[in-house]
Amino acid sequence: MFINPYLNFAGNTEEAFNFYKSILGGEFAMLQRFSDNPDADKLPEDTRNMIMHIALPIGNNVLMGTDAPESMGFKLNMGNNSFLCLCPDSREDADSIFNALSEGGQQTMPMQDMFWGAYYGVLTDQFGVQWMINYQPQQ
Repeated sequence: MFINPYLNFAGNTEEAFNFYKSILGGEFAMLQRFSDNPDADKLPEDTRNMIMHIALPIGNNVLMGTDAPESMGFKLNMGNNSFLCLCPDSREDADSIFNALSEGGQQTMPMQDMFWGAYYGVLTDQFGVQWMINYQPQQ
């Protein structure tokens, strides 16, 4: 199991990650735009070119991020713009961890199979910490 920081931005993820890359080096392991989503035609036009997910490996960790547009219901404030992305070793561990962290907190997105191949859910724990649980089966 491993854990990575996940940062949300208000439309300038690409700029921020190019900045981090220029300082920290490396290459993006993944860059997906909202237009890559199977339901992209249902998104506002100005959202489609925004970053849905970006990953920059740094040593043994990965800095991850996304644009969080208000048109999709996000309202970023300092404090709600970062998550911990926990990547468990099994689907069962993902469920167990998600359920335990959710106790006394709030489930934002229940665990479910996602179009990118992961089993994924989002929650805020009882202490206000935001978590993404992302089980990615080995290919």
